[in-house]
Amino acid sequence: MSPSMKLYSHAVAPNPRRVRIFAAEKGIELVLEDVDILAGQNRTPEFLAKNSSGGVPVLELDDGSCLSESVAICRYLEGLYPELNLLGRDLREQAEIERWNRRMELELFAAIGRTVQHTSSIFQGRFKQFPEYGETQRALVYQRLERMGRELVGHEFVASDRFTIADITALVAIDIGGRLADIKIPPELTHLIHWHETVSTRPSAAA
Repeated sequence: MSPSMKLYSHAVAPNPRRVRIFAAEKGIELVLEDVDILAGQNRTPEFLAKNSSGGVPVLELDDGSCLSESVAICRYLEGLYPELNLLGRDLREQAEIERWNRRMELELFAAIGRTVQHTSSIFQGRFKQFPEYGETQRALVYQRLERMGRELVGHEFVASDRFTIADITALVAIDIGGRLADIKIPPELTHLIHWHETVSTRPSAAA
């Protein structure tokens, strides 16, 4: 891996962590540069030239060009390094993994994000919060966690018989919810707890 392949990241934000876990699973070493998004470093003209949306992660390639959006970056890395495969070995498996990853994004990750944005003190003063709306989102999160617990009955992983990007998306979502919005997996959801413990002990989870 070229040392000039750089990932603009943030230690806490879940989307950069998605890419770091994905790369770690594949044994890809990226040069990490932390962007202090709470201090507005992602809104400087220099950073906006790399990603006009102002978000992290951003992958800077050898030629100086940049890729943004976490799943797009993961697809690029998968193309460069097909093994360990995390997005699907054939068309049918790719569709299945995409289906479950989208569910984790739209039904879990997004609801947790809205809960955090509207209830966490970290965002106070950054934009207008609507705590009541945040609590309605929290309720949706717990409904989705309950459903996820049922979906994992008889399954070790979210989308396949192996660890995939769908597991990464769900893991970073649940972890950031726990860290910033006190979202905890209910103790009765034993299959979900087992899944979370399993994926959290993978070396890549520390990335």
